[in-house]
Amino acid sequence: MALGPAGETGGGRGRRRRARKKPLSEINVTPLVDVMLVLLIIFMISAPLLTVGVPLELPKTEASAVDASDEPVTISIDRDGAIFIGDNETTWDALVQAVADQGGADARERPVFVRADGRAPYQAVARVMARLSASGFTKLNLITDTAASSTPAEL
Repeated sequence: MALGPAGETGGGRGRRRRARKKPLSEINVTPLVDVMLVLLIIFMISAPLLTVGVPLELPKTEASAVDASDEPVTISIDRDGAIFIGDNETTWDALVQAVADQGGADARERPVFVRADGRAPYQAVARVMARLSASGFTKLNLITDTAASSTPAEL
């Protein structure tokens, strides 16, 4: 075999030089997408748990879930009959004004969710709903636990 110029062997066929790889000027988005999907799943799971902070034991029914298009105002009634709007306790006299403040400008057009503990006095729940209805709130919803038990609840 004969040596060609600069020490290459035989007639131009031999080895080829590797082309140098240029640095990529594009961003690799795959790790970003992976992180964003994980965060999305975490927020989808944790968001319903953060909506209302008053612990209640809701009564069980076989009713279907309510479809809410607007952000509702949530009123909670605990087992002692105390009234909460969101996480803040309110008095009977300040109920309508507090719901109107929580609902904003179109408060009477927004849905109002009434969540009551299963052991709350029926009178307290009925009075709250009647007072709101008489004050012009028309979209009142009584929230229950939709997972019905197979045995009736003991009284």
